[in-house]
This record gives sequence, C-alpha cells and structure tokens, in this order.
Amino acid sequence: MSRNALLVVLILLLATFSILLPDTFPTAFNFRTVLNEKAIVALLALAVLVPLSAGNYDLSVGSVLGLAHILTIGLQVKNGLPWGLAVFLAIAISALVGAVSGILVTRFRVGSFIATLGVGTIVYGIGLWYTGGEQLNGELPDGFLAIASRVLGVPLPAIIALIVAIVMWLVYSYSLAGRYLYVIGANPRAAELVGIPVKAFTFSTFVASGLLTGFAGVILAAELRAAQSAIGPEYLLPAFAAVLFGATSIDPGRVNVWGTVLAVLVLAAAVSGLQQLGAKAYVEPLFNGGMLVIAVAIAAHVTERRQERRKASHRQAKPPS
Repeated sequence: MSRNALLVVLILLLATFSILLPDTFPTAFNFRTVLNEKAIVALLALAVLVPLSAGNYDLSVGSVLGLAHILTIGLQVKNGLPWGLAVFLAIAISALVGAVSGILVTRFRVGSFIATLGVGTIVYGIGLWYTGGEQLNGELPDGFLAIASRVLGVPLPAIIALIVAIVMWLVYSYSLAGRYLYVIGANPRAAELVGIPVKAFTFSTFVASGLLTGFAGVILAAELRAAQSAIGPEYLLPAFAAVLFGATSIDPGRVNVWGTVLAVLVLAAAVSGLQQLGAKAYVEPLFNGGMLVIAVAIAAHVTERRQERRKASHRQAKPPS
C-alpha cells in the first residue's frame, strides 16, 4: 500500500461528502464536533501504539479509560477532592494499572493479550463497584471544565491530541528509545543479543500506555461532566482499528504515529458523512470492525512482502560458493 494512501483517501472522503452534503458536512460546526469526539479515540489509539510498537497488545485501555473518567468525576463530587488532585490520582492509578500489566508480561511471562484482558476486566469491575452502577454527577469547577474548552475555535482536546502525537513522533523518529522499541517489536531475541534491555522497555511501554489512557480519561470526564461505569470499553475497537489501519500507510508494515492519526481522521470522516446521509447508528461499529479486519489483512500482506524482499536481498548479498 502507498505511503500516502490514507491521506489520499481522507482528501477524497472530504471532497465527496462536501459535494453530497454541502450544507452540513463542510461546516465549522461539523468539523469541531468531529475533532472533539475523536480526540479521545486518537489519544487512546496512541496509547495502544506504544506497547504494540514493541510487539505487545494492551486490551485494558478501554476499561482503564472508563476508570480514569470515573475517578476524575467521583473523587471530586463523591469524595470532595480538589480537581487538580483528582486528575493527578486518576492518571497515577491508570499508570499503576499499566505497571501491573507490565509486571505480568515481563516478570511472570504472561502473554500480553491474556494479561491485559484480565487486568481490563478487573478494572471494569472496580469501576462498577465504585459507582454502584449509577451515574456520578455534580457541581464541577470551571478550571476543570476548561480542559474541554476551545482555543481560537478549535477544541482543546484535539490540540492536546496533536501535541501528544508530535511528541511521540519525535520520540519514535529521533530518539534511541523509539528505535529500540521498533527493534524489540521486530525481534525481541535479537534485541536482547545486542544489549537492549527488553524487559525494562517492555514494562515502560505499558506504564506509558496507562499514562496516556488516564490522560484521555480525564479529558473524557471534562467533556461528559458525568461518569458511568459502562463508558470506556466501546473505545477499544476504534483505537485498535486506527492503529492497525494506520500501519498500512506512512511507514507501511509497522505501527506509526501519523498513520494512526490519519486513520482516526479517515474513520471519523467516513462515519460522519455516512450518518449525515441517513445511515443508522450501528454503522459506526460495523465500519470500525470492517476496517480492523481489512487493516489486519493488509498489514499481514505488507509484512509478508517485506520479509520476502529481505530474504531476496540476503540471497543476493550471499557470495557464490
């Protein structure tokens, strides 16, 4: 797949829906709404990307997102804590959950799929216990609600997501840590042989994923202004779909920051346009699920072709006997 394929798809989608829906789609209100709604998906997708770049899955992010937004609201309205402390504790607990997953994977050698699935289920249960199955709401300070405000007409959550993406791109493109993560993801055994501390880096990816997810949960809480135990898990599929779909573009064959961001925008534009054309609400999960399947198939094909090219180059480089 072309490096710029997703960018081309995004431009085509924007042009098509703008022609079909000139009064509703290409409007500042619609773009603000989409950016505000998908900023959480973008942040969660970036959280998924970190452990996935090292070859591990974090299936707990949906439940951790839910718990973070529950704690952010609940610690203020239920326990009377200042909003700054509530935000800090929500993010810290999310990072702690990531650390637990990291310990299970690195120390106890539990597969990341099973470890994070189990941890996520426990976290979901904790959120249900804390809320008692009821919605948490109450008076929230203006300073906290400002997290979901606008800057020059642009939703602040979207600006935050962009800043996080830029920082992560710099880390993955120009730092030794970013290169190490890709090496670990490609071949952890080879990474160990060249002296890369695989376990330490793997553990760190889960902590970083927890931090980013907790941060996203805080923003979600500021947007919703209330908390429910059922919120969170539904963000998991769109996040994974974006990361894996993004791996087919920009740097085909491996997860990357800008591919992920473009995938979020493509999915958002497609769903928004289809819904404005009259598609039912269920089109979004159907579309996300379909894109996930397609992304996995394309990624597998790209990886296979890359391996074939590598083998061919090795055969050509091998001197004749």
